[in-house]
Amino acid sequence: MDTRREVLVLGIGNLLWADEGFGVRAVESLNQAFRFPDGVDLIDGGTLGLSLLPYIESSRRVLVFDAIDFGLVPGELRVLRDAEVPAWGARKMSPHQNGFNDVLALAQLHGAAPGEIVAIGVQPLTLDDFGGSLSAPVRARLHEAVALAAEQLGLWGFPGKGRAPESPVVALNDRSVALDAYEGARPSAEAACRVGDARLLELRARLRG
Repeated sequence: MDTRREVLVLGIGNLLWADEGFGVRAVESLNQAFRFPDGVDLIDGGTLGLSLLPYIESSRRVLVFDAIDFGLVPGELRVLRDAEVPAWGARKMSPHQNGFNDVLALAQLHGAAPGEIVAIGVQPLTLDDFGGSLSAPVRARLHEAVALAAEQLGLWGFPGKGRAPESPVVALNDRSVALDAYEGARPSAEAACRVGDARLLELRARLRG
């Protein structure tokens, strides 16, 4: 008897590196917008990499949000399905994705790969703004990415029910990293050097000069 969960919805990426946080922000937004039937689990996968293997292997279907460098216009969305998702890491599509590709490859080797997998990716604008948040073109596509995910889950037989605006929501991660809290607490770009240690950057500039 197959006891695996029906659907895993996974957001991957690093919130600290601007558009790298798209996957996590997308799964958060999906969780805030909809309630789904039993059998659907929404998870903030962050940068867990190979630690995600048990979650992947215990799921019949997987939907992944990610920031993926397709070489397109920043903010453009692309949906990949099954064989279109590069399970063997032939192409490095984002800074952390080799780890996720390894997860899929191991699941295949174990004979426990999901029967279906869909990736909803966005073209990032910037990935090197340490402490930054989503860029405007990427943030503008969150709603559409959530709608695409909800549509896919409905096609899989697990339609979401929209939440009332003020209904309580169990967060997927700690309140301190929620979008509003993160943006409200982080220092400005002027107050914090987000591309590295200012002292080292100054030293490098002197050495190069």
